[in-house]
Amino acid sequence: MIEVKNVSYTYMKKTPFEKTALQEISFNVNEGDFLAIAGHTGSGKSTLIQIIAGLIDLENGVVEIDGETIKNKTARRKIGIVFQYPEYQLFEETVEKDIAFGPRNFGLSESEISVRVNEAMKFVDLEESLKNVSPFELSGGQKRRVAIAGILALKPKYLILDEPTAGLDPKAKKNLLAEIKKLHRAGVTIIFVSHAMEDIAVLANRVIVLAQGKILFEGEPRKLFGQAEILERAGLLPPPVSQVMQKFLRAGFNVSTEIITLDEAEKELKKIFSAR
Repeated sequence: MIEVKNVSYTYMKKTPFEKTALQEISFNVNEGDFLAIAGHTGSGKSTLIQIIAGLIDLENGVVEIDGETIKNKTARRKIGIVFQYPEYQLFEETVEKDIAFGPRNFGLSESEISVRVNEAMKFVDLEESLKNVSPFELSGGQKRRVAIAGILALKPKYLILDEPTAGLDPKAKKNLLAEIKKLHRAGVTIIFVSHAMEDIAVLANRVIVLAQGKILFEGEPRKLFGQAEILERAGLLPPPVSQVMQKFLRAGFNVSTEIITLDEAEKELKKIFSAR
C-alpha cells in the first residue's frame, strides 16, 4: 500500500515567485488499484507523483510504501515512473541497451538483465528483432513501449504513468492502453495521471481530482461524471458518452448520469424510448 498523509509542497519559498503546489493531500493506493489522478495543468499532479516516487524531497507530510518511508531506497525501488513523452528520455544506441540500463544500474548479473529485457519486450509486444535497432528509428508508439519496457525491467510493484497516451495517434493510443490494461491484470498497481476522462472511465477503479493543489473528489469514476460543478472547477470535461447523457437529462429525460460506456448508453436510451 502507498500511504500519502498530509503532504504539502511549495516551490521557491520565501521568494517573489513562491507557489504552493500541494495543500494537505492525503489518500491511499491499495495493492491492485488502478488509481487515476486527474486535473488541469497546474493542479499539482506532476508534483504529487514526483513526491510519491521519491524524486522530490518531502517538505511536509509523510509518504510510505508498504510501511516504509519513501526516503528508504528499498521503498523507492518498488515504484516505477514513466513520464509524459518518455521517448525523449531514450538515449542508448540500441533498444536492448536502453531497456537494460536500469537493471544494470541496480547491479544485476548480465544473465538476469538479459532475462528481464526479453520479458519486458515480450510484455509490451516489441519484436525480438528490434533489440539491435536504434530506438530513434522506431515509430512514436514503439518508442513509448521501449520506454515503458525499460521501467518494467526494474520489476516495480507500483507503476506511475504520467499522461502516457499524450501525442499518440488513435491506433498507437489504443494499443498502449491495451498494454496498460494487461499490466494491471498481471498484478501491477497502477497510478494513471491524465486529464482524458474517456480513458479514466474505462480503466480506473478510483479517481482523485486535483485543483489548485487540493483534492476536490475521490471515488469511483462513474460517481464523478455526474458532478458538473466539480469537473468545471477542475477544468475537466466528462467523457463524450456522459456529456450526451447529460444533454438528455437537461432535455427532461430521466437518465442516469453515471453512464460511462456506449453499451450502457444504448441500453439506457432503449429503455427510455421503449417506454414512450
